[in-house]
Amino acid sequence: MAHGSVHGDAGPPTIEVPMTGFSLFPQARLRRLIAAGAGVLLVLLGAGLTMPGSAVAAVPSTTDLAYYDVTSPSTGTGGLAADLAQRGYDVLEGPLTTAVPILATEADAQRLRHRGLTVRYAGPLYQPVPESFVAAADTYYGGYHTAAGHEVHNQSVATAHPDLAVLRTIGQSWLKTQSRGGHDVQALCITKIVSGDCALTTTGSKPKFTLMAQMHARELSTGELAYKWIDYLVNNYGTNTAVTNLMNTTELWVIPIANPDGVDIVSSNSTRPVSQRKNAHDNGCSGTGLGVDLNRNSSYHWDVNQGTKCSETYPGTGAASEPETQGIQGFLSKIYRDTKPSADFSPATTATTGTFLTLHSYAALDIYPYGWTNALAPNNTDLKAIATAMAKSNKYDVVHGDGGLNYFAPGATDDWIYGTLGVPGYTIEVGPNASGCSGFFPAYSCMTSFWNLNLPAFMTLATAAARPYPTGS
Repeated sequence: MAHGSVHGDAGPPTIEVPMTGFSLFPQARLRRLIAAGAGVLLVLLGAGLTMPGSAVAAVPSTTDLAYYDVTSPSTGTGGLAADLAQRGYDVLEGPLTTAVPILATEADAQRLRHRGLTVRYAGPLYQPVPESFVAAADTYYGGYHTAAGHEVHNQSVATAHPDLAVLRTIGQSWLKTQSRGGHDVQALCITKIVSGDCALTTTGSKPKFTLMAQMHARELSTGELAYKWIDYLVNNYGTNTAVTNLMNTTELWVIPIANPDGVDIVSSNSTRPVSQRKNAHDNGCSGTGLGVDLNRNSSYHWDVNQGTKCSETYPGTGAASEPETQGIQGFLSKIYRDTKPSADFSPATTATTGTFLTLHSYAALDIYPYGWTNALAPNNTDLKAIATAMAKSNKYDVVHGDGGLNYFAPGATDDWIYGTLGVPGYTIEVGPNASGCSGFFPAYSCMTSFWNLNLPAFMTLATAAARPYPTGS
């Protein structure tokens, strides 16, 4: 979930980077990444995969996007990161202990070097797809599913399992509202269906867990994890005790693609995906500067200062300005009971039910509220306890607020659902941050390790929906 700014096809403007007196830019929090397990890393290295964040010998193209680490001889990494983000560079999450990670071209890197900065090539954006590879229908880049592929899958699951799944349309993409193609935003409800289940109402008898993915279109692994979660549930009902008990007692909602227009842009090149983060809202910007960051667009602590219109974190013209945001917020408001007073630091009650998870990549983090401030949420003890339980399986770092790295996320969906409804909202940043399985475009083979790490975390959060605040503190 990169937090810096993108630029158009011409690249960032030539800049003079001052080496003293930086003030931290509001959106420049760069969350810590944790290293992959040694065993997994050795396997990946043995497969010959490249490693963003590690020195490599290959010489990058002058025009291809790649990962770089930037340092200054006289300015700390925090200030440097803030300035680079403000000036139009795509600043990524990464450890600020030694350098600032960016996604850029070699031409961009050379411009920075001419300003006295040290810029080290860290790895390619793309993992190789064999020349002989032929994408299956509705897939790209080795196996990832297009937005249309997810729609076919959603319908096939609902059709094949009418006793276990209901498909709902919960909103529209920006292009569809303009009658320019686009998509419906879809949600699947998965449970052992009895009377009253999967209705768009807060009065249902079962607690709800919602998993949402690919709000940032270029974060490929997240949509695939949602796809696998759907199949895991419906294929294991009646044979896996934990899954059967969960589906007998809980409504498990899945929004596999929250940003389908953006995913269309990403998947438009089947072997070299486009690095589109935002939706497809026309804003006069070229290249991947197009659109609005849907994870800065919610109506909770929306902040006009999160980014200019061509930046990665552009929050839109106003709170919940985007149809995707409106659909998602409207849907969640329909299925979750509101148990929290409107004041930010008033706690949700112990009678709260339900949990919510949004998936991003690639920082290897389990994030709990709040993300707009370092002040502890009123239900902090219980919120952190669930995140800590999730981390027992995926081994990710547990953080909130700015994660200690001077960045906040006002207008994010996980804060919105907790701040407005009292429902515990979490983000998993799917990692790792090194090896061929890091970055926005990991090889599709990496999905096996991502799935094995995060399935238990999904089960933990889904199970917690019955009683998320046992202590009320």
